[in-house]
Amino acid sequence: MRILIFHGYLLRGTGSNIYNASLVRALARLGHEVDLLCQDRTWEAPEGVTVHNPDIGRVLPVYVADRYEGFDAKPYAELSDAELTHYLDSNVAAVQDAPAPDVALANHLVMGPAILARGLAERAPYAVKVHGSALEYTVRRHRERFLPYALEGVRGAEGVLVGSRHTGESLWEVLADEPALPDRTRLGPPGVDVHTFRPGSADLPRLAHRVASADTASWGGEAGAAEALLSLDPRTDRIVSYVGKLIVSKGVDLLLAAWPLVVARVPEARLVIVGFGTYRETLGRFVEGLRRRDLDDLREIAARGRELEGGPPGKLEYLSAFLEGVGEDWLGAAPVAAERVHFTGRLEHDDLPYLLPACEAQVMPSTFPESFGMVAAEAAACGALPLSAGHSGMAEVTATLAPALPPELRPLLSFDVGPEAVEQIASKLIAWLTLDAAQRERAGAALAAEAARRYSWESVAEGVIAAAQGRLEGLPHPAPPADNVPAP
Repeated sequence: MRILIFHGYLLRGTGSNIYNASLVRALARLGHEVDLLCQDRTWEAPEGVTVHNPDIGRVLPVYVADRYEGFDAKPYAELSDAELTHYLDSNVAAVQDAPAPDVALANHLVMGPAILARGLAERAPYAVKVHGSALEYTVRRHRERFLPYALEGVRGAEGVLVGSRHTGESLWEVLADEPALPDRTRLGPPGVDVHTFRPGSADLPRLAHRVASADTASWGGEAGAAEALLSLDPRTDRIVSYVGKLIVSKGVDLLLAAWPLVVARVPEARLVIVGFGTYRETLGRFVEGLRRRDLDDLREIAARGRELEGGPPGKLEYLSAFLEGVGEDWLGAAPVAAERVHFTGRLEHDDLPYLLPACEAQVMPSTFPESFGMVAAEAAACGALPLSAGHSGMAEVTATLAPALPPELRPLLSFDVGPEAVEQIASKLIAWLTLDAAQRERAGAALAAEAARRYSWESVAEGVIAAAQGRLEGLPHPAPPADNVPAP
């Protein structure tokens, strides 16, 4: 079968990029021919996959302000009408020039579905994969301009895939003008390559060598990343990680604020922050504030919030609430905690299996809805505790993994986003890191086994094909939230 995938972005770094790279590899392993339309010019395509780079010029529309090598990344809401028309027309032409597919997949609510609706012109059926960012940052916030494009795209689709019930409900609310949409919506979360994300596969020296030899500085890398990785020793360090974009909505500041509490109880703990983004400079400033015990500077960061990543001023309420009440014990531990924080910058997704199995816990502290907790699932597959915010798609991943653990350990998988978020992050990490070693090892092995049982990229690929063909009866409909899933 010949399958066309429209993504439109790169194939590394962020969730939807990794989703498409992994999906395409799985489709190729299943014996399909794949035409992938994206803007990545360096990705090594497997046999059976042809990469097409539509000529869109320098302007790359994005959902969240960011930087991309070789492009002028520009949020959709800031595009001129001429820029938006050029982007659409260029991609529609590329779809029309590609070999005729049997089925196709459009990623993101805008503009992929509208591009396939116009470019395929009923030559082949297609499905839509909603990742979340386009829905929440673009269509929801700028409905008058972008809702018509979203409706155009989903109305032509045979099936619409969402990563979680939360994303499905948000989609139905925003696209209420399409009342039949819930009937065509099915669960289509990302998968995990359980052959590479598995316990015991950590190799930090090899990862450090890969980082040192790669041109990471051109796209989100950090000077000194290799040295930081080499400084970690899983035999003596209790490694906790964060993997994701460095933007305010990911809640990394909550994790940093919790870190002195963790180090005060677990002195050998180290925090590795993997990622890049517009909030990186401020996060570094926060660590420096910890190092200097500069509570005034930390409170200023919390007061200004999104302004420090280029957005409008907006107080970070939960961080501010915590900082207003900190005591001498927290301030006393802050300088040592700062020394035990390491930024690696961007790592390739293929690099993460060398890191995550060396971690005892992985934190996903997003304050903004996530369509799926892929990082949590990958951490679990490696035997690490996936501690996630208790809302949206992250809570649904937590609900699938929780039965693998004894009842007394299940609360360690999730924390409430609210005024007590910092204390909860710290207390749950401390509880896990101070757990009896044998008990923690058994729990980690159980998480890994459950993740391996539930997630497979081949099954994700088969679901995409079924959705594109309109064979929805065999795909799960987004189920009502489980009783043990925390509310947003």
